[in-house]
Amino acid sequence: MTARLVPAAVWWATPDLIVALDERFGEPLDSYVNGSQVWVREDGPGGMALEWRLHPVAGYRRPDGIGTYEIFSRTALALGLGESPPAPLALLWDGLEVFPAYDDETEPTPLVAAAVAALGIEPDASGLVDHESVADEWERDQGGISIVARLMEQLGGAAG
Repeated sequence: MTARLVPAAVWWATPDLIVALDERFGEPLDSYVNGSQVWVREDGPGGMALEWRLHPVAGYRRPDGIGTYEIFSRTALALGLGESPPAPLALLWDGLEVFPAYDDETEPTPLVAAAVAALGIEPDASGLVDHESVADEWERDQGGISIVARLMEQLGGAAG
């Protein structure tokens, strides 16, 4: 079976990235128990809908005393104020990925240009990725792998 390759851009998680997401995109459209935070926005090439997914670290565990739907906003606020977040960033998210939300077709170059215009930060890597192989490995390992590390490996990006 041939892998289905999808254009994507990926950023390693940094305090500046989390603050930029909050300032430019606001609250996530959805937050998941597994730690993922998702925005779907029509800021892609030609107004294409893009999915922006903040991927959790391998083995993510939500910090005690904070809800699934609060973790992003409380972390972003703390980082923006220069305060300590509810948990160290390295225990929450590995990085951010953006890709066409509804299997729309585009090339990596216009996707990256649109993503940089929307977020204001150049990605650490971009190109074509095989989501299915990463998702299959993540499921097999019950969330025990870094999705961002696997995407970076496919894209030839440096370790975070």
